[in-house]
Amino acid sequence: MLTKNQQPVSALRLAYTFLLYLLAPLVLIRLAWRGLRAPAYLRRWPERFGFIEPPLGEHVIWLHAVSVGEVQAAVPVIRALLERYPAYSILVTTVTPTGSEHVTSLFGNDIVHIYAPYDLPGAVARFYDRVKPRLAIVMETELWPNLFRCCRRHDIPLLLVNARLSEKSERNYRRVRQLVAWTLANVNRIAAQSEQDAQRLVRLGADPDRVTVSGNLKFEQRIPPSLVERAQVLRRDWGVDRPVLIAASTHEGEDALVLDAFREVRRELENCLLVIVPRHPERFESVAELCRSRGLTVIMRSERKPCTADTQVFVGDSMGELLQFYSASDVAFVGGSLVRHGGHNLLEPAAIGMPVLTGPHIFNFTEISRLLVSAGACEQVDSPARLARSAVQLLRDANLRHEIGERGRQAVERNRGALQTVMGMIEEQLM
Repeated sequence: MLTKNQQPVSALRLAYTFLLYLLAPLVLIRLAWRGLRAPAYLRRWPERFGFIEPPLGEHVIWLHAVSVGEVQAAVPVIRALLERYPAYSILVTTVTPTGSEHVTSLFGNDIVHIYAPYDLPGAVARFYDRVKPRLAIVMETELWPNLFRCCRRHDIPLLLVNARLSEKSERNYRRVRQLVAWTLANVNRIAAQSEQDAQRLVRLGADPDRVTVSGNLKFEQRIPPSLVERAQVLRRDWGVDRPVLIAASTHEGEDALVLDAFREVRRELENCLLVIVPRHPERFESVAELCRSRGLTVIMRSERKPCTADTQVFVGDSMGELLQFYSASDVAFVGGSLVRHGGHNLLEPAAIGMPVLTGPHIFNFTEISRLLVSAGACEQVDSPARLARSAVQLLRDANLRHEIGERGRQAVERNRGALQTVMGMIEEQLM
């Protein structure tokens, strides 16, 4: 029999599950609609309902990362798991095809990838029956009541790793605080990125004794030894003697603002090359067309054509090469920040030793941006004009670029340590 405290939560969970069933047809319609622009969304639908190829073996560690950003943060953990637990199969689930492609490009056949099941009781049950994970690791703050409850019912330890929670997300979760608290009660340990993230999770009902501030796993990213050589080859193709500005992870509406800034940059540095890398693959061609509509000469990475002195824009329409693009450039603007998206990972260019520019809308990376800005490694700009002025100043002064880039590299180095904490939690659960 349910207690008085459990009854409201049970009703909320039932209402939540009923709503998911009602929305399921719309979700499929949305997948089909997205598939018109990105055909990968039309594939492997059965996996999203728990229909997967059994079995994976007796010893499975399951790690869930929604999309590219979460996958990138999980890279150090996955590599450590492959090294320390060779007897286990490592299963990585994502929600998006871009996340799937990124996992495959990084790890190939060393891991198994499938799409995560929708949080429907039947899909979740089929998933667990086929996978039977020994340990579940969920990156950042993906809270799925049915999925988490199934972990507890099957006695599967569940870790919430690199957890973050913005003020806005906390306000939204407060509306269903009882359900959130009940969901968090199924988690064995939480590794929060910052003290603020930890406090917000506790306010939503997480057990304080299960929450540890680990730091951000994105600081743990190591630069592959081959990166410098590959970047040098790419830079020779772009032009060693011309300045290169990269605009990475741009969003719809932001590309036009970047091109406005680039127009101003070219008035001062006529031979400057813009490398633009849209966040979503389905926008690659539309961004290239936008550049052409402004009279710019465009080369796309997928074309594998020489980048001549006449080329003004290089569109990075590939997966898994962003670090290489960063390393071959001089100055980095990180997108999702001139529009109200919340920003993207500033640590990748900083770790390489690049000066970083970002827009004002970085609420998803508040702590990281504050750290880099205070270290003098990152500058926030609030308009295309400001972006252009700052980019020109940096592109003209190699010594200034080196000085700012070194500040960023050292700031990243000083804040490492999250991986050790997370791997300690994992070892504790697998003992």
